[in-house]
Amino acid sequence: MHDTMKASLVSHGISPTPQRLAVADVLLSKPQHLTADQVHARVNAGSRKVSVATVYNTLKLFSAHGLLREVVVDPGRVFYDSTTTEHHHFYDITTGELSDIPAGAVDFSRLPNVPGNRELAGVDVVIRVRPKA
Repeated sequence: MHDTMKASLVSHGISPTPQRLAVADVLLSKPQHLTADQVHARVNAGSRKVSVATVYNTLKLFSAHGLLREVVVDPGRVFYDSTTTEHHHFYDITTGELSDIPAGAVDFSRLPNVPGNRELAGVDVVIRVRPKA
């Protein structure tokens, strides 16, 4: 899998340093939603040691190059989603779990006009849920 990750990084214009490969091995190995702290803990669980700053910088780099999607569920909580195709999310405010919603399951009857010299780049929906009282 390491060679696959290396090829993926190179194909996205990213130099495959050992630290970047360690983050890629953790986060890009399957569809998942992880915070930077979760990625850091998993990367450092073995013999590899990568700093928190390197993990954050790598996640930002991967997001900028289209390998990940940043999902901001509130100002202090960001998930990194390894699924980059169009979709939305449920966020359980009690458990902190993020789960996928297929893009076609959310229906908009109308979106506002895009202002000025702009075009629509995408719509991200986070639906917050909690257990029924």
